[in-house]
Amino acid sequence: MTLFSDPAALELTRRHLFASAGLSLGGMALASLAGSAAEQAPVARGGANTDTGIGAALPKTHFPTKCKNVIYLHMVGGPAQMDLYDYKPKMQEYFDKDLPESVRMGQRLTTMTSGQARFPIAPSRYRFARKGQCGMWMNDELLPYTAKMADDMVFIRTMNTEAINHEPAITNMQTGNMVTGRPCLGAWASYGLGSLNENLPRFVVMVAKPTNQDQVQAISARLWQSGYLPGEHSAVSFRAANDPILFINNPPGVSDEVRRTTLDGLGKLNELNHARLNDPETKTRMAQYEMAYRMQSSVPELADLTREPQKVLDLYGPDVKKPGSFAHTALTARRLVERGVRFVQVYHNNWDHHGNLTGRMKDQCRDVDQPCWALVQDLKRLGLFDSTLIIWGGEFGRTIYSQGGISKDKDGRTNYGRDHHPRCFTMWMAGGGSKGGTIYGETDDFSYNIVKDPVHIRDLHATVLRLLGIDHEKFTYRHLGLDQKLTGVEKAHVIKEMIA
Repeated sequence: MTLFSDPAALELTRRHLFASAGLSLGGMALASLAGSAAEQAPVARGGANTDTGIGAALPKTHFPTKCKNVIYLHMVGGPAQMDLYDYKPKMQEYFDKDLPESVRMGQRLTTMTSGQARFPIAPSRYRFARKGQCGMWMNDELLPYTAKMADDMVFIRTMNTEAINHEPAITNMQTGNMVTGRPCLGAWASYGLGSLNENLPRFVVMVAKPTNQDQVQAISARLWQSGYLPGEHSAVSFRAANDPILFINNPPGVSDEVRRTTLDGLGKLNELNHARLNDPETKTRMAQYEMAYRMQSSVPELADLTREPQKVLDLYGPDVKKPGSFAHTALTARRLVERGVRFVQVYHNNWDHHGNLTGRMKDQCRDVDQPCWALVQDLKRLGLFDSTLIIWGGEFGRTIYSQGGISKDKDGRTNYGRDHHPRCFTMWMAGGGSKGGTIYGETDDFSYNIVKDPVHIRDLHATVLRLLGIDHEKFTYRHLGLDQKLTGVEKAHVIKEMIA
């Protein structure tokens, strides 16, 4: 029988062809090019100290873990750091003056402002105050709840990236690379650390709907894909309304017994298919079918927020009862980590404030302020704060100069928009072994350049992995003949000052 007379062989991919040809061609060299199972295991050299979860690629972590779970709150569009966390009072003296060339130093501009005749400086119009024993200057006009927990937070004021447009910037922030197709941070955590609950996914993503819908930035599922890691490490997307997961429930007229019998039959067929083709994605598909079956009982209970005490619902504010709101999503995230979900990714849109920033910023802050504070208090109440890392931030920052000039709003107050700015922006972390009350890094008076302690995206990723007990240099996956890492080939630094 020739290769092409076998119907199963017609389904072979190029990778399968090379893999099956390895022995007949003498093959250690071709086998190594194709990638053996041993090569695809992570490198886990060094002192392993902590047990990992079910199905983890790492038998033990490299270091004692500081946290077990992550809730990553991504503000899509890029929040304006100088209006929230990077206080620049000196800018009041520069109102409507052009940004000095000695500050910009020829840095790249987007096409949205590169043609402007002027770059008028727009100082923040909001009230700032020192908060907590750490003395962090914060916008307590729009973030009164967040300001109350300054000493629980690590403020990173010198985040920076090379990407100046949304798609490469958000891809870089999530996956460590501006080119799509790489695994995201959540997928790496799922792969390396495994599951804490067999009845729920390791990695869940939710997209919260902002109150203000003026300029919603497009995002896509490739941000939470597993890339070259096995497909089971992609995030499971939870919807805001109706069934949280599509097709998880039995169709009308189909009983649990019929569903079970059907899955058993599919499992046998997939086992036969896997034996013939040796496609790892067949195993992934089988595992996903079984997970979906188990989630039929676990997800409805998880999604039912009416089970929460009224005092907990009150913590998150009135929007918590609105499916899809950020408050509803934040409480769901807490319920997920409480039940053992390893990594929860939340996206909140509409932070792309090119115009009418002051008309929209209050809505954005109102959406996230109380729920973020409530999430921290709720995790503390349950004894989960120390083991759950919360990350908050966008894909880049905004410019101190106004895009399109400075105007007045209907109340006669200054209004402005801000363009993208990758050279410095602010993120924060809380819980999960991070060192609360830390203010890390300094920017210049214009919030345009970093003066002290820069933190690149790869440094943030290395630090998050370290909190999870993983050495980013040793945690790799063999792909295309290379040991691939989340932090890439350039040097990444764990920021020890952020770790408790």
